[in-house]
Amino acid sequence: MIFRFVDEHRGTWPVALMCRVMGVSQSGYYAWRSRPESERSKANRSLLSEICRIHADSGGAYGAPRVHAVLRSMGRTIGRNRVARLMRRAGLRGLAALPRRVRTTDSRHGYPIAPNRLGRDFTAARPNQVWLGDLTYLRTGEGWLFLAAVLDLHTRQIVGWSMRETLHAEIAVEALEMAVRRQRPAPGLICHTDRGIQYACEDYRKVLEKAEITPSMSRKGDCLDNAPMESFFGTLKTERIHHRVYATRDEARRDLFAWIEGWYNTHRLHSALGYRSPAAMERMAA
Repeated sequence: MIFRFVDEHRGTWPVALMCRVMGVSQSGYYAWRSRPESERSKANRSLLSEICRIHADSGGAYGAPRVHAVLRSMGRTIGRNRVARLMRRAGLRGLAALPRRVRTTDSRHGYPIAPNRLGRDFTAARPNQVWLGDLTYLRTGEGWLFLAAVLDLHTRQIVGWSMRETLHAEIAVEALEMAVRRQRPAPGLICHTDRGIQYACEDYRKVLEKAEITPSMSRKGDCLDNAPMESFFGTLKTERIHHRVYATRDEARRDLFAWIEGWYNTHRLHSALGYRSPAAMERMAA
């Protein structure tokens, strides 16, 4: 490892200086350099090139587990620990989350509250059996932009979404209406949300009733009752929002659209799906 470091940085510092500082001999370095590269070293160099490409294709979001899953899907029989070791040596890692700051749920209202019909059972046997809905936010140079999304629990696909400058009920209604138009669910689907005013209000309940969708709501102040939706927003912020600076709301809208429809729904591997993408799950279900 020391000789490799010396070799990689010999264009920056003198070889003699690096060898002296690291306590190795120059002759030992040149003897190491003259030896033919081992088969293992060649294989690791080739593998690291693939790892770097996969990591770059994910926008720097993938850590070792998802990079390993992509390699497996390509037919490569490689251990996860080997992938993690090579990524660590190359300084590659997945993106990390930042703390939450803004409150988006206001349950201080007089509208009806639906019972919690899921009870944290986050399983669905088929698409359009259970949907989850929630709201989040991002900062732009023009102020806050809010995002409402509807997630299919079986495929983890975002089937409906809406973006607005305010948290009025229209944002949640628009996301639900998009999901209904795109998926055309059969009667009896359950749509689970928090008990915020956007989901309890009359306009939202009218859309549910028209589509014959059964409402379900989390217990007060319990984000774990809607954990997969929280997980999606955590992924969005970790892999996209927290690593962008949006000058305008329109710029943020374009970027979120590209991430949701061009990456998350179609390509991103999801650990809860056995490292498949939502689109792959939808094809399997079809």
